[in-house]
Amino acid sequence: MSKKKVAVVLLSGGLDSCVTAAVAQRDFELALFHGNYGQRTVHRELRAFRELAVFFQTRHRLEAAMHFLKTIGGSSLTDDRLPIPEDLDDPPGLPLTYVPFRNTILLAAAVAWAEVIGASAIFIGANRIDSPGYPDCRPEYFEAYSRLIELGTGPNTHLEIHTPLIHLDKAGIVRLGLELHAPLELTWSCYQNEDRACGRCSSCRLRLRGFAQAGVKDPIPYEGDRP
Repeated sequence: MSKKKVAVVLLSGGLDSCVTAAVAQRDFELALFHGNYGQRTVHRELRAFRELAVFFQTRHRLEAAMHFLKTIGGSSLTDDRLPIPEDLDDPPGLPLTYVPFRNTILLAAAVAWAEVIGASAIFIGANRIDSPGYPDCRPEYFEAYSRLIELGTGPNTHLEIHTPLIHLDKAGIVRLGLELHAPLELTWSCYQNEDRACGRCSSCRLRLRGFAQAGVKDPIPYEGDRP
């Protein structure tokens, strides 16, 4: 049997990135990348990332400090003065949770690492349906980024961006994760709590709706759950 090629997976510790890693693992050896950009729940997300790295038994993992994104601000995920939305549907325009140019910056760091370790693919759990207001979650954005990688890397680097969840809704992502036996219980999606998920922020509500539509209970703890 031939040795699997390496794929760098952007793994936040959330539901989507976990399922994306499970998809990538079918055909690639995983290299897991986590960007710490000063988000509110950074410690809980980092714990999820580390537990997922153990589950996937990866020998390649990188925790990148990117705190300048918090210094730049402009997002309720990095600026405590901005409220976390508690509505499932965002108002028109950019969502308050949009972190300016985040995917572009995270992908750039992941591509740099991929060049060094000789990876042949990049996986990211971007989703067009759940994030209609995020400009860096559109298929055409990733098409353009692929061209940037081609132009901006060495002649021996050949990286393909994979977005396996781009056209799935949250229920579809949950179903795919269950099908692949992904450890959804290790993931964390809440934007504002690090012990028990709030159940009120837009991320929690979207996640809860996805599990409900998939007909299964979300395995992580929420405020108000009975002990």
